[in-house]
Amino acid sequence: MHKINHLILLIAVFSFSACNINQMVIRQMEPILLQSSNALYEESDLQLAEQALAANLKLVEGLLKNDPENEELLLLLAQGYAGYALGFVEDVDPQRAKVFYLRAREYALHILQKDKAFYNAENAGLEALTQIVNSYGAEKVPPLFWAGFAGAGYLNLDLGNPMALMDLPKIQLFMDRVEALEPSFYYGAVYLYQGSVLGMKPVIMGGNPAKAKEYFEKNLELNQQKFLLAYIYMAKYYAAKTLDEELFDQCLNKVETAPLDILPEMTLISQIAKRKAAMLKKSKEELF
Repeated sequence: MHKINHLILLIAVFSFSACNINQMVIRQMEPILLQSSNALYEESDLQLAEQALAANLKLVEGLLKNDPENEELLLLLAQGYAGYALGFVEDVDPQRAKVFYLRAREYALHILQKDKAFYNAENAGLEALTQIVNSYGAEKVPPLFWAGFAGAGYLNLDLGNPMALMDLPKIQLFMDRVEALEPSFYYGAVYLYQGSVLGMKPVIMGGNPAKAKEYFEKNLELNQQKFLLAYIYMAKYYAAKTLDEELFDQCLNKVETAPLDILPEMTLISQIAKRKAAMLKKSKEELF
């Protein structure tokens, strides 16, 4: 019996050591994974980028299984799945995109839920959650942003679902905190969210087209008119909603004529914006 106990202990020690070694190796790989992500954003070929992103996401998910609390991996997956849904899926298969947006949201929320106060507040109502979120500093901006961004992406594809709309106050809370702490995060994309919400809502429900336009202009000013997605959001959620056909055409023309390397480190996003501009142009008659 004594020998058996020793054997069990030895197995446990080896298993623990193997787990630690796996985590150590994975954490040494993090800079490589981040550089790989950066290289992907510099890619101009949409087909190659789509295939590479899908493969990278499954690779990172495999690594996460050996280090499930690794925040760098969780953020890579949240950003990756949200970007995959936005750039490659939502315009052709909205139902499939919803799955990826939800997956992205859950990865970001997992980071936030490691804080027991946040976890408990989620089930205690919006007031309790607001107190916790508003106590956070800049270190929480990435998971708050990606949880909010992915949640908004899902909601935008499921506006007819009352259950989905119930998440809007939480999404708004996350994005308001991001705007308060670090509005320039991820090229000021929080401004695109805020502008989209104010542009989509009817005025009677809190919509404000003029304020929406201000948010889009804030993003353009922040990025010196180089983050082309801002023109897409302005065209779709302000110009089309206010029936400003001239501005709609101007926004799409800006995207179409911009050099692909206008923002070299975001070449992929620029290429995605150009494809979305072409789609919006084709659907102009439906929008006006």
